[in-house]
Amino acid sequence: MKAVPGERERVLRNLRRRRIAVVGLGVSNRALLRFLLARGARSVAAGDVKTASALGPVARELASMPVDLRLGPGYLDILKDAELVFLTPGMRKDLPEIAAARERGAEISSEMGLLLSLTRARTVGVTGSAGKTTTTSLVRDMLVRSGLRVVVGGNIGTPLIEQALDFGPETTMVLEMSSFQLQLVDRSPHIAAVLNIAPNHLDVHRDFDEYVAAKKVIYRYQRPGDWAVFSADDPLTLAMAREKGTDVALFGRSEPAEVPGVGEVPYRAFIDGDRLAVRGPGGRGPETLCLVRDVRLRGEHNLLNILAAALLTLLAGGRLDAAGHVAVTFEGVEHRLEPVVTVGGVTLVNDSIATSPDRTAAALASFPGPLHLIAGGYDKKLPFDTLAESVVGSGKVAKVVLLGQTAGKIRRALEVAAGGAEERLPAIVETAGLEEAVRESLEDARPGTTVLFSPACASFDMFTNFEERGRAFKEIARRLAGKEAGTRAGAGPTRRPGS
Repeated sequence: MKAVPGERERVLRNLRRRRIAVVGLGVSNRALLRFLLARGARSVAAGDVKTASALGPVARELASMPVDLRLGPGYLDILKDAELVFLTPGMRKDLPEIAAARERGAEISSEMGLLLSLTRARTVGVTGSAGKTTTTSLVRDMLVRSGLRVVVGGNIGTPLIEQALDFGPETTMVLEMSSFQLQLVDRSPHIAAVLNIAPNHLDVHRDFDEYVAAKKVIYRYQRPGDWAVFSADDPLTLAMAREKGTDVALFGRSEPAEVPGVGEVPYRAFIDGDRLAVRGPGGRGPETLCLVRDVRLRGEHNLLNILAAALLTLLAGGRLDAAGHVAVTFEGVEHRLEPVVTVGGVTLVNDSIATSPDRTAAALASFPGPLHLIAGGYDKKLPFDTLAESVVGSGKVAKVVLLGQTAGKIRRALEVAAGGAEERLPAIVETAGLEEAVRESLEDARPGTTVLFSPACASFDMFTNFEERGRAFKEIARRLAGKEAGTRAGAGPTRRPGS
């Protein structure tokens, strides 16, 4: 849904006239502040729980802006007189101070909500518990290959709010949308996708139902003629398709059947033996998108990401041949099943993006054995039983190296999954930090082993974010691999006496 005639002007007038509070001063809200000031907002307060010293150079940038700045304890005092409140993603609207502001009549919004209310671009939104960035990046490349003008934003790349007024209908805006962003908006993109749903972020969301409700926002406010793409393999996303009812497209491991409660489904994408196939407008086809063997991305979950991206591309006016070209040339995104280094026949892989057990289970399914898994981190209050069953049941994980807050929790889940049968358990080692974990994972790793860093947890107990964690893993892996290679070279070839 994009801005209707006259609505954009009303929104811009409100920015100039109302007392505004911006809560949380991360990257997107700092861009929002710059936009508000550039558009003539006269009364702007900004606050963050972090102190000036904790914010570092960012605090100096903020101090140079003509805003009422409150940092550290008491930062929510800026809400007392606010008429329009912009919250940072992940901040709960039911905090007492925010609830009180709403009761006084304040409007609660966000940078993403403002972007959607102002843009005249065609919007494509991607959400799900896993695969958002990969799918968003695939759609971007497929549409660019189709000759369309494309910008990417949301939970990926640079905030787009400062350019919100520059994009016209000739631009396609592809947005990666997290549950945190979605729970703060009351608009939906023209074309939306829900890739999958699994428990996540339960340290922030009240419960799983609240998390699912946030995901539904991506299609809840769509108008007739707006499309939504859903996985046909996931009961939760199929229920969403029934809720949407019309203008639905489906993808899955096999050709999606008709869904009771859903109208005609002309657009379908699926794995068809050795090819990825797509039915297009009017249900024609299926046509070949590409051959499975030509896809460079590893894992069945990435085949499904490609299928979803192809449907989004067609619905946004892209070409099937362009989508097929990208499907077989796209090499992936950093921190997602990223090969780092191979030494002595042992390959170390960075999957730091795996911040939930389901992502790690998908990563494990993408490799043959033997595997040494490095897992653990910040506790998001997620269960590890299904992951533990995957580890124990696969028989290909020889060793699990644990670290972080959840180390003990994961160990217990593995022991339960083994049902008391010690012989079913991989070797389990708990470590104090990432470097020790990488060292331990290389111990006893024979040629052909994959050391998979796929934590199944967030990074916040040791790192700022998963990107920082992934970069740290890569630096350690390359350094230790270099030492290992040097040791092997220094030893020289083994020689028999007299030879």
